[in-house]
Amino acid sequence: MDEMTVPKTKARRMSAAARREQLLDVTTELVADVGFQEVTIEAVAKRAGITRPIVYEHFGDLGGLLDAVVEREMARALSQVSETALTKLSEGPPIDLMIESLSSFLHAVKSHPTTWRLVLTPPEGAPEILRRRIAAGHAEVLAGMAEAVRPLTDGRESPDAELTARILSAMADEYARLVLTDAERYPPERLLRHARWILEQAGVRV
Repeated sequence: MDEMTVPKTKARRMSAAARREQLLDVTTELVADVGFQEVTIEAVAKRAGITRPIVYEHFGDLGGLLDAVVEREMARALSQVSETALTKLSEGPPIDLMIESLSSFLHAVKSHPTTWRLVLTPPEGAPEILRRRIAAGHAEVLAGMAEAVRPLTDGRESPDAELTARILSAMADEYARLVLTDAERYPPERLLRHARWILEQAGVRV
């Protein structure tokens, strides 16, 4: 039995669904390491310990593989965002509700850094499908956040829920990038204390 037969035999023992997930995991890691432009079918196969035909069997070609990576990681990101979404600020102390939502988001980012690096800091050569999905997901998040913060702006001197949502979203994204850049220097707890201070200084209230 030659050296190539052993990994091929072992590779066939993995179910199709498990193999697909393994290849998506490997490709996502490669994207994070070297960027989209440097990912090849050969590199994916080598890191997964299989032969190239197995990759083609599951995804057709490199474009199909990268599109599948984008779809999976964006679905994961949107699922995590929906779980951490801000509720209407009329349902409780607004600062506490915003800090609770931000805390959930930052801990999700810390727990799933590879996913959020693709979303918040798209690597070099990112395909157009990723940019479109990020834009669509951002628009969805802003719409929900604008509705949540509307109680803060209704009847005020400068009511503008859309702008308020954009500012809060930008602040949350920047905090998340700090977590991704250096989680030891910028742990969620430090960022949450800062966010609470900013909101208090801004006089947030209902």
